[in-house]
Amino acid sequence: MKATDPFFALKQQLEGDVFTDNVQRVLYATDASSYREMPQAVCRPKSKEDIRTIIAFARENNTSVIPRAAGTSLAGQVVGAGIVVDISKYMNRILAFDAAARWVEVEPGVNLAELNLFLAPHGLQFGPETSTANRCCIGGMVGNNSCGLHSLIYGSARDHLLEAECLMADGSEITFKAMTTAEFRRRCQGDPELLETRIYRNLEEMLSDPENQKQIRAEFPDPKVKRRNNGYAIDVLLETDPFTGNGESLNVCKLLAGSEGTLAFSTRLKLNLIPLPPTFKGLVCAHFSSLEEAYQGNLIALKRQPGAVELMDDIIMNCTKENIEQRKNRFFIQGDPKAMLMIEFACETEPELLQVAAALERDFREAKLGYHFPLVQGAENIKKVWALRTAGLGVLSNIPGDKRSTTVIEDTSVAPEYLAGYMADFDQVLEKYGLSCVKYAHIATGEIHLRPLLNLKDEADVELYHTIAKEIAVLVKKYRGSLSGEHGDGRLRGEFIPFMLGDHNYQLIKKLKQTWDPDNILNPGKIIDTPPITENLRYLVGEPRLINTAFDFSEQDGFLRAVEMCNGSADCRKSSIIGGTMCPTFMATKDEDKSTRGRANLLREFLTRSPKANPFDHEEIFQVLELCISCKACKSECPSNVDMAKLKAEFLQHYYEIHGIPMRARLIACLPQLYQMGRIVRPLTNWMTGTVAFKKMIGFAEERSIPKLSRLSLRQWYRNPRKYMDGSKRKVYLFADEFTDQNESDLGVKAILLLRKLGYEVVIPKHRESGRTYLSKGLVKTAKKIAAENILQLHPLISEMTPLVGIEPSAILAFRDEYPDLAEGPLKEKACQLAAHALMIDEFIASEFEKGNISTTLFTTSSKQIKLHGHCQQKAVASTTPTKKMLEIPVNYRVTEIASGCCGMAGSFGYEKEHYELSRKIGEMVLFPAVRQAGDDEIITAPGTSCRHHINDGTGRKVLHPVEVLYEALLG
Repeated sequence: MKATDPFFALKQQLEGDVFTDNVQRVLYATDASSYREMPQAVCRPKSKEDIRTIIAFARENNTSVIPRAAGTSLAGQVVGAGIVVDISKYMNRILAFDAAARWVEVEPGVNLAELNLFLAPHGLQFGPETSTANRCCIGGMVGNNSCGLHSLIYGSARDHLLEAECLMADGSEITFKAMTTAEFRRRCQGDPELLETRIYRNLEEMLSDPENQKQIRAEFPDPKVKRRNNGYAIDVLLETDPFTGNGESLNVCKLLAGSEGTLAFSTRLKLNLIPLPPTFKGLVCAHFSSLEEAYQGNLIALKRQPGAVELMDDIIMNCTKENIEQRKNRFFIQGDPKAMLMIEFACETEPELLQVAAALERDFREAKLGYHFPLVQGAENIKKVWALRTAGLGVLSNIPGDKRSTTVIEDTSVAPEYLAGYMADFDQVLEKYGLSCVKYAHIATGEIHLRPLLNLKDEADVELYHTIAKEIAVLVKKYRGSLSGEHGDGRLRGEFIPFMLGDHNYQLIKKLKQTWDPDNILNPGKIIDTPPITENLRYLVGEPRLINTAFDFSEQDGFLRAVEMCNGSADCRKSSIIGGTMCPTFMATKDEDKSTRGRANLLREFLTRSPKANPFDHEEIFQVLELCISCKACKSECPSNVDMAKLKAEFLQHYYEIHGIPMRARLIACLPQLYQMGRIVRPLTNWMTGTVAFKKMIGFAEERSIPKLSRLSLRQWYRNPRKYMDGSKRKVYLFADEFTDQNESDLGVKAILLLRKLGYEVVIPKHRESGRTYLSKGLVKTAKKIAAENILQLHPLISEMTPLVGIEPSAILAFRDEYPDLAEGPLKEKACQLAAHALMIDEFIASEFEKGNISTTLFTTSSKQIKLHGHCQQKAVASTTPTKKMLEIPVNYRVTEIASGCCGMAGSFGYEKEHYELSRKIGEMVLFPAVRQAGDDEIITAPGTSCRHHINDGTGRKVLHPVEVLYEALLG
């Protein structure tokens, strides 16, 4: 940043961060909505004083401030041209807590799931629980007035916000909280020069006027609509003691909730807490022959006072039929229901739960509604029901092409008793335009999420986007519903607020905004004076340029569309405390550019809007993607299955074709060949690679130890193998990967001896290295050639009866993950067949044990406690379950899986000097502390060679491959 840049002065004044570069601006130009607008700058404040300084700067420089938390908003609430202020990185502390009084004070960047983890030991929780709980922030929830699955009983953020300490547009500070009518009147009589006085006077004048009261009660959504987020909540304030004499205290926090950062910038929030729900939970999964039956069934279910009622239609259920994993989750489904209600009850005792479930079934049968009413109990089974719904939606979200499941009318809400009529009218509107959409979500409160498929790159569909929004707005108003039940107005629905609330009421809330923020500094263009719904859309209209690729992206309809699968939902922004693997670099840094979403946004931006002839000619993308450690977690944990490791490798291939391959990248990619050359003078090679001079020359961290070449390679040992066992059960082919072969041949020997002892003939066939080193460094075309050779050599040998078994997960899983996308023409079918029979050795042994082909009598009966760290690509492409099953074949071996994600080593990443500290930081999040806490008598095991190396470097503990553990458990 140059000294002449006006933001340079701001940077000097802030304790936090200021960015004006294109990369950061692109990262914050979008959220989880369909909108994109480049901000002037991005700030990450560390304190309230930082925010005060930013607001003052905006006021002096005629710009605006856009408060932002996790950026999960679906209506474009945090997209704008001013200064985006991200409070999620630094302002995330729990400030005070009183368990007895049931309240907690937090900074706005505190994550909901982390807050509830903190509260759980005290038997408390913050009630509203959004589907984005593992990454959303409390500040965003308040700004959006978020609710969630159990809003029927817990309400929304508005119902639990006790106090809000806010910085105002003029830089003043106000704490809003409940007040008596007398106190409100006193504040209205304060100094008229103070913004606080003007705010209270505006409310008094507005809400005391009989005509205003009449218009508000007539035009705002029906009070029976519990989910309503249209405009500012003056209808809620109206029904308080100063204006009705009903005894309910006035709390302006209820106005702040849902105001989307347009009125004030919250810096401290005091929240009401509620007890955790009763222990015994169950879902009555009521099957219906039509959606109309389900709408009626909802009204019957509500009479039994459930905690939640959710709808799932047949489209979602049918999407899960062909998925092998999801078939297991369909255990409770009988026949082919057209609709299902998942009705949740939480009771103090199991008999009470069974009683209410039976009573509800009687209600349905008496009303002649539905045909099957199973009660699903147990946390794991209930989780499967919700996983089924999530999976179905995931399939719909990943439909190839430019037609996408679009947020435009997805958030409407009407009173439940009007839902059947509303949905009938709704279907007629969609039918008129040849559209249809799935129906799911919060039927208990009259909100069903509805997302039509639209192509926002097509001018006709962009126009249809506006037309549908307008017609559905008319329909919602007919039923006195809310155009937004929980996702907010933002810039998606703001255009329709004058119509929804009436011009009289719109002028009231417009004056309210002008009173609070006369210079329109705080998040302009949201709720009030919103641009047209079709302005600043994320996608450019027109056909995208064609990109020739080394990988096959036809399943996603091309490279660009594979990038565009990221919808911004930000599942990749969860912390290590929450669990999972995605995204390790974000977990360690909390930086947007180190998240999967950030990388996808940057790729999309430059692929579609690059001024250069070759859109891959951007060092900015290279710098950001360099910190992707290719763990593959996004491929499985992202709801859209964005495979950033694959996208990164493809980008690097194109980038290197322009700029050449860096020496270190080439050396690491060619490691298998270098190993073979180094083996000629093995002692010298092992000495040299351990020297500081060598590490400096190649760009490795001096602190990092380097793997040594084994005395013999595995292939050398295998040249004179012992005779195979007589009476072998079957033949298996062992893939002698480049890491086991050269660095850990003793491990390979143990694997062979173990398999022989178990009765299998082991053959190492002729093959090339896996190509993993080339893929990790972006030399995809070379990896493609290696894959082709391996497919041709191994395909004739490998079948269900003679599988290919591998020791190193990253190597053997290349056959399952990358090879089918690297192979072309006739080789593709062969690659897919080979992939079906390429197994981790853990998978093979566990499977054989389950079939009864391996006996526990071959192993010791002594007791061992084992701590397992799974390989990140294993978690993404396969599973750690077979590893645990294999390790527990000895009857008294017990395995505990460490709740860690990626270890941080990620192949060569952790060796590279500029990445060493980050790799250590990732390891220190969960993995290293867990290993240090393990007892000396506990075995630490990890399938990945990099994982074992990193754990040993980081903790000093010896780490075994699971095969070694099982080998050492053999008797005799």
